Amino acid sequence: MAAFFLWCILFVLCWPIALLALVIYPFVWLLTLPLRILGIAVTGVLGFLSALFLLPVRLLRGPRAI
Repeated sequence: MAAFFLWCILFVLCWPIALLALVIYPFVWLLTLPLRILGIAVTGVLGFLSALFLLPVRLLRGPRAI
């Protein structure tokens, strides 16, 4: 919502730049999409490694801790 209001202010102040930003935004989104997918994959791998290393500790605590 804040981005929309900032775009409206930019549109009032300088409409050519606001329209250019409106046209360029989908291309920027497409360029950053692989980086977001990579971030999700790295988060998943790190979560898996964390669970893998903490598994012996969880098993040694016993059934009450689970």
